[in-house]
Amino acid sequence: MKNTLLFPAIFALIVFVVGLNLRPMLAIIGPLFPALQQQAGLSATAFSLLTTLPVAMMGLAALAGPWLLARIGTVPGIAAGLLCLALAALWRGYALSPPQLILTALAGGAGIGVIQALMPALIRQRYTGAAPTLMALFSTGIMAGAALMAASAEPLFSLLGLRAALAIAGGLSIFTLLLWLSVNPRGPVNHPAPATVALPTARTCLLLLFFGIGTGAYTLVLAWLPPFYIQAGWSARNSGFLLAGLTLTEVVAGLVISAVQHRFPERRWLLLLVLALLLAGLLSLIVTPGAMPVLSTLLLGSGIGALFPLSLIVTLDHARNAREAGVLLSRVQGGGYLIAAVMPLVAGWVRDSGASLTGAWLIMSVGVVVLMVIAWRFRPLSG
Repeated sequence: MKNTLLFPAIFALIVFVVGLNLRPMLAIIGPLFPALQQQAGLSATAFSLLTTLPVAMMGLAALAGPWLLARIGTVPGIAAGLLCLALAALWRGYALSPPQLILTALAGGAGIGVIQALMPALIRQRYTGAAPTLMALFSTGIMAGAALMAASAEPLFSLLGLRAALAIAGGLSIFTLLLWLSVNPRGPVNHPAPATVALPTARTCLLLLFFGIGTGAYTLVLAWLPPFYIQAGWSARNSGFLLAGLTLTEVVAGLVISAVQHRFPERRWLLLLVLALLLAGLLSLIVTPGAMPVLSTLLLGSGIGALFPLSLIVTLDHARNAREAGVLLSRVQGGGYLIAAVMPLVAGWVRDSGASLTGAWLIMSVGVVVLMVIAWRFRPLSG
């Protein structure tokens, strides 16, 4: 039988390129908030939906991961996700009305969610030995795509206009789709029966809540940090550069945590340190709004970037084996993304009510304190 698997080095490049596609639709909107208000007539709440809906779709896709794997399969499923992303982005080049932008947010979020649900499964099926490295490259590609789009959002808008700037990510998705179909890494795959999870429901809910509130900090900052600084007098271009810098800080923090977490079998102190950094970043936005952008960015990026992998690591600590880990991660990420989707919407409601975004940062700060209380319950081998 002809070997249809790709060499790991080639597949690693493709995994990275696929990852590049998964955040541009979200990262571009923050720096272009004023233009979207003026040209598309978006309220702050409607603007929030452009982040909230894709994140909610990520959660639904994570929950449906086992069904997607069994019914659609990894390779065609990822291709379908890329097609959804391409169509959603390109449609924004033709229509900018609020209903159509919201529909494209749903379609793009569905594409992102399907890819995020299926790519880890494909990696585990085809390249088990290289799975940690490939997953790291996939995650790096996701963050790199966010940073590149955040930094280039305003320059693209100035050069091409709003419609073309919003649609340009569709070109990358089409290129990636063609690349994906041309290499066609197909082959027979056996789908094991879903594992059961012995973890008590209360602890699963606690893990889900922890992941959801923590990821809510990311979605809130992604959507509303650039508009916050624009409101403080920054240009859209500089606010995009700031978001790109924050994203790069998240990447570095995530890599550091991944490298040192094995030295901390007692996760609580590491979690509390990371949460303290995040809380300090939020408080700097509340106490000195717009006055310490570099410090705020470093604190927020370090806290958010380290908290995401730690949330997954703590979840894995509760699993007895790899199959149970997959089911538990699906539940925790699925429900968690649905919770995280609420935070940008809350910020939009705050903004539309006439209040400043300080209220949103304050609500998130309370959420971080709740996370500290939850983190203290994550004792080693506790049930």
